[in-house]
Amino acid sequence: MYSRVYIEITNICNMHCSFCHGHGRVHRRMDRDEFAYILDQLEGQTDYIYYHLMGEPLTHPDLPLFLQMAVQRGFRSVITTNGKLLAKRGDEIIASGVHKVSISVHSFEQDDDEAYKRYLSEVADFADKASKAGIIVVLRFWNRDHDDGRNDRAVTFLRRRFTGEWAENTRGIRIRNKLHLEWGDRFAWPDVDAPVQGSEVFCYGLRDHFGILCDGSVVPCCMDSDGVITLGNIFSEDISDILASPRAREMVQGFERRTASEELCRRCGYAQRFV
Repeated sequence: MYSRVYIEITNICNMHCSFCHGHGRVHRRMDRDEFAYILDQLEGQTDYIYYHLMGEPLTHPDLPLFLQMAVQRGFRSVITTNGKLLAKRGDEIIASGVHKVSISVHSFEQDDDEAYKRYLSEVADFADKASKAGIIVVLRFWNRDHDDGRNDRAVTFLRRRFTGEWAENTRGIRIRNKLHLEWGDRFAWPDVDAPVQGSEVFCYGLRDHFGILCDGSVVPCCMDSDGVITLGNIFSEDISDILASPRAREMVQGFERRTASEELCRRCGYAQRFV
């Protein structure tokens, strides 16, 4: 069993964040039949579905339906969002059976204090309502040393907004039950034109997770934004056969030896944190 599988229900995003690698693929959304087929294929492979690789999941009009479909099949759903659409779609997301919502607060990069306060207020309103409804909410600040002081302003705002424990831990702060703040460093996405990152490479891709792009391409991890390492297509091949393919096995065996069989993996800054 994999600890999670990333399903890119859309590669369309409503923002252009400076830290995001982006992609060069044709814009696309999965339809209901495709998503249902993938759920059927994933039974017995994982219990947790994460709704992103590229793209903003809240831009997909059928997201609440997808969440309900996943619940009916016994999956737990985890959404990562930039938070810009929570004021508009938050209530239907809460009502759809989502298990956890991670909000990338670091994605707000406008130089506009009033807009930032409005954004934080909308994020906080959703976080308050969702966490009280039993949904895990994580406020992500994965931009240490790249925030221009905005993180401190956000934390000050949130401390006024939320009473709670505000207990620090190794990953961030537990504000209260089901509500957390998480720190993280900015990282370099893998890119075929990037320099080799180090002599040793280790990754949990294909060990505890893999990804499925919106056209059905199966990739080894959530960082392969352009499908450079496409192992097969779930719409035309059985997922078990794809994951047992020689290319997939070679990747896993290489990571066990702290080497990378794929050029993209040698150029992944994120993977270096596991060495």
